[in-house]
Amino acid sequence: MLVLRPVELSDLPQLQRLARDSLPGVTSLPDDTGRLRERIIGSCDSFEKDAAVQGPQNYFFVLEDLETQRLMGCSEILATAGFETPFYSLRHRDYTAASRELNVEHAVPALSLCHDLSGHTLLRGFHVEATLVGSRFSELLSRARLMFIGAHRHRFADSVITEIVGFSDDEGHSPFWDAVGKHFFDLPYTEAERLCGLQSRTFLAELMPHYPIYVPMLPQAAQACIGRIHPDGQEAFDILEREGFKTNHYVDLFDGGPTLHAPLCAIRSVARGFTASVRPVTAIDARGRYLVSNDSLRDFRAIVADLDVRAGQPVALPLQLCAALNVHAGSLIRLVAL
Repeated sequence: MLVLRPVELSDLPQLQRLARDSLPGVTSLPDDTGRLRERIIGSCDSFEKDAAVQGPQNYFFVLEDLETQRLMGCSEILATAGFETPFYSLRHRDYTAASRELNVEHAVPALSLCHDLSGHTLLRGFHVEATLVGSRFSELLSRARLMFIGAHRHRFADSVITEIVGFSDDEGHSPFWDAVGKHFFDLPYTEAERLCGLQSRTFLAELMPHYPIYVPMLPQAAQACIGRIHPDGQEAFDILEREGFKTNHYVDLFDGGPTLHAPLCAIRSVARGFTASVRPVTAIDARGRYLVSNDSLRDFRAIVADLDVRAGQPVALPLQLCAALNVHAGSLIRLVAL
């Protein structure tokens, strides 16, 4: 059985394995022991803190196979993007120039450095083992974070964003980075992303041009990368798009990948999620598949389960699932149809 739970310091060796296999653009999962340890400790502190309002907390989750104790994936929530340092991105909008004398008005697409998205809640760090790609457990790994937000709304913003990894080739070259960022840093794309994972994007963003970059002046290969998703990032995009997330006018600073945005009230796992009490049983006649979580903070757990859910009645939950969720008779659980 696979269960999503908060990360623990003992997970460090397995997280390093996941980090080595992750995409270069997943900067929140750095392949560095010291940085990963800091990330885990910060997450443990966040789960322990009795926060009354939205703050700088990060919540790191891992997907564990209870039988083998192997970690199969990880995902994360940053409660407030840009809380301590600006959260930089590129605004992709038309720049309009007009001449009354010539009676000409012309719009040119341009990219402008900004930190408009600071203050939003940020989903990041999504990585799942290749054997689970396209499975219901990928859905669990991504969407259970949203169920956690739904259970603890006061800790998060009213809108949620995420950056999807942009296009790079099999050798790790990003046409967008080569055309834009590389002119200001003598670094390959993979090294720039690695440095962001170890530190932050702020020191790199501060050296980027603070005037518009006119898109037609970029090479065609770079233009084609604006809003383009890396093939291995397509599943993360598709899951959140089904949740109600939409692309907006912002792209990633380094690879031009798209940014997704959704108001909390429009997110499916939040808006359509509901709570019910638990009735432990030995067996059930399952009629539907659900994502199921407890509403705990420090001991949050989430699973995928086939259940017989009836409106207004306690949910019959097999004893094995009760144990996986750390719940008992009368406990409240949160459910959303898969």
